[in-house]
Amino acid sequence: MNDFVASFFKFQERKTTWQRETIGGITSFVTMAYIIFVNPQIMAAAGMDKGTVMLATCLAAAAGTLLMALYANAPFGLAPGMGINAFFAYTLCGAMGYTWEQGLGAVLLSGIIFVVVSVTGLRSRIISEIPMHLKKAIGIGIGMFILYIGLKNASLLSFSANPGSFIPLGDSMKLDSSIIPALTFANDSAKLALVGIFLNIGFLLRGTRGGMLLSIIISMLGCYLQFFSGWQLGLHLPGSMPIGDLSETFGKCLSGFVQLFDISKGVGVMIFSLFSVMITMTIADMFDTIGTVLATASRANLVDEDGNIINGERILLADATATVMGAFFGTSTVTTYVESSTGVAAGARTGFASVVTALLFLLSVSLAPLLGMVPAAATAPVLIMVGIMMASDIGDIDWRNLEVAVPAYFTMMIMCFGYNIADGIAIGFIMFSFVKLAVGKWSEVSWLVRGLSAMFLLRFVFMLFY
Repeated sequence: MNDFVASFFKFQERKTTWQRETIGGITSFVTMAYIIFVNPQIMAAAGMDKGTVMLATCLAAAAGTLLMALYANAPFGLAPGMGINAFFAYTLCGAMGYTWEQGLGAVLLSGIIFVVVSVTGLRSRIISEIPMHLKKAIGIGIGMFILYIGLKNASLLSFSANPGSFIPLGDSMKLDSSIIPALTFANDSAKLALVGIFLNIGFLLRGTRGGMLLSIIISMLGCYLQFFSGWQLGLHLPGSMPIGDLSETFGKCLSGFVQLFDISKGVGVMIFSLFSVMITMTIADMFDTIGTVLATASRANLVDEDGNIINGERILLADATATVMGAFFGTSTVTTYVESSTGVAAGARTGFASVVTALLFLLSVSLAPLLGMVPAAATAPVLIMVGIMMASDIGDIDWRNLEVAVPAYFTMMIMCFGYNIADGIAIGFIMFSFVKLAVGKWSEVSWLVRGLSAMFLLRFVFMLFY
């Protein structure tokens, strides 16, 4: 049995072991587990039950990750995506007035579109058409994005806002003012995160196998000791979020899909609204996934000598199918998680690591309240170190050549400071096309890149109204 599994997942070919894959799978899960608690909080703003969304999140993540493991043999974890879930709750079901059932119908429709473009090979062609310097910038930008998330989760950044108006958004708000970050060590979470950062640096420099997971465990143990001593680290005690009833959401995407084509307000309004939604959801998920896969695959040695991703079409099709499954379970778009890079950094190279991650998500259905006791300060240092490692390609970009530097720089900066991978890629495409047009090299821009740049412009035009 062991020989069959090792052969199926190509352990020898990818130079890996049971221990590395298991540690990698656990590490990916631990850094992704926050979505089990964050997604329900966001989706509740759309009128959905938190406990039911938590259950749907666990099951959709498990199903999508297992599909990625068995079909694509890739060490990538999948779960409802951050950012697109906020669009679902606050824009689609908030500003645009759709019901959450219609929202799930939109997720289903976007998933079907993803499947079609994946089966036809369009997604793979898009990846091959991306200029090499933009591919490098995407990977570096995602690394910066991860590092920023890590710093924020570690409470190493404090934020202050200039006076301005605000719009309530459920448990948060949208500010019409400048948000200024500042480095801080004043709270207990930041102190714990600093310990984790130094542990990670030491383990990585010494080449300690499983060092990232070990640092999380040590930080957690220290956290529990300090918690009972009076430190406040935002722990969720068991029973804080009870399991819901999946029958409330399972399959509701079908009725919502039909409701999307309601013409009571006019055919033109229906077409424009639906087109706007599809442009945003399709582009956001497609390019979040492409960016994540590009960056993570290179670190997992899943890129051939021509820069193409090994099993790339299977990876993208598995990701697309997972979105359809997520819609049926009752959650927003399921996508490949950038946190998978932590598992890859811990040694994961095959789909067996994803099997481990998927099984842990299934186990989370019954243990979800306990998982809340893993503080963000324990996992944040891992994100910070992964972000640093993903910046290793920065020297491969010719920064003295402005034709290369301008789109690469905008890609990286928008991803990090705009807090959105898809927006960074979009701006990168637009800037690449503009630069080529400005220097009289428009003929070097492929028709596919021209079309995508135009789609991105259309998406930003839509953002002017919502």
